[in-house]
Amino acid sequence: MNNITVIKPTHGWRSIDLKELWKYRELLWIFVARDIKVRYKQTVLGASWAVLQPFMTMVVFSIFFGRLAKMPSEGIPYPVFSFAALVPWTFFANGLAQCSNSLVVREDLVKKVYFPRLILPISSVLGGIVDFAIAFMVLIGIMLFYGIFPTVNIVWLPFFIFLSLITALGSGMWLTTMNIQFRDIRYALPFLVQFWMFATPIVYPAGLLSAKWKMIYALNPMVGVIEGFRWALLGTDTRPEKMIIISTLVSVTILITGAFYFKRAEKGFADIL
Repeated sequence: MNNITVIKPTHGWRSIDLKELWKYRELLWIFVARDIKVRYKQTVLGASWAVLQPFMTMVVFSIFFGRLAKMPSEGIPYPVFSFAALVPWTFFANGLAQCSNSLVVREDLVKKVYFPRLILPISSVLGGIVDFAIAFMVLIGIMLFYGIFPTVNIVWLPFFIFLSLITALGSGMWLTTMNIQFRDIRYALPFLVQFWMFATPIVYPAGLLSAKWKMIYALNPMVGVIEGFRWALLGTDTRPEKMIIISTLVSVTILITGAFYFKRAEKGFADIL
């Protein structure tokens, strides 16, 4: 007798089925590989785009904020100071943009084939790891050019990379779910990312704020990522312990609530699309 699987719509809040995600892990990696291939297919500069965006932004920031505005950089050459923040930020921003459109761009697939829909936002964020790795190697080269070597704190770097990833994924799941019902989310996203960037210590150090405001400032989860990334890689004097703890809690909260919100709305994706 053949086994028949009956798929029925659920009601209310749904739990996150991690076993199902693991069952479809091969599909996840297929989507990740496809995203990477599509990103560089028929491009003149290929993987160089992963470096050009943060590098050119660093040049502009170094001229206007570092040289003209004399922005403090915690004793670190401003190009290194800004680029060390732009590498994880670009990974986050690109992951957020890809994740927020992950369901809309695969509309036909969502309508026709059953698979855990969470695979789409997850794969869209994971696909940016290659870009991050390329930009990170350029960052190491810039550091060595200025005579700066990674400190022992670099062992914490994977944690901050992971924190950036779950922040992009959690925020992206909120946005991609809303993007199905409200298609103007795609137009609001560039403004959101730009505002978020200047609300994050990329062109300036968080040390400009008093201790009281730092705790409030750390409610922006990318504050902990950027400050922690600089501390782990460049060995800045201040270890942002409390800021990292607060930012981590916020990131985890965004991830969990985003996943449950996504799962609650999942049953209506095909109908709305």
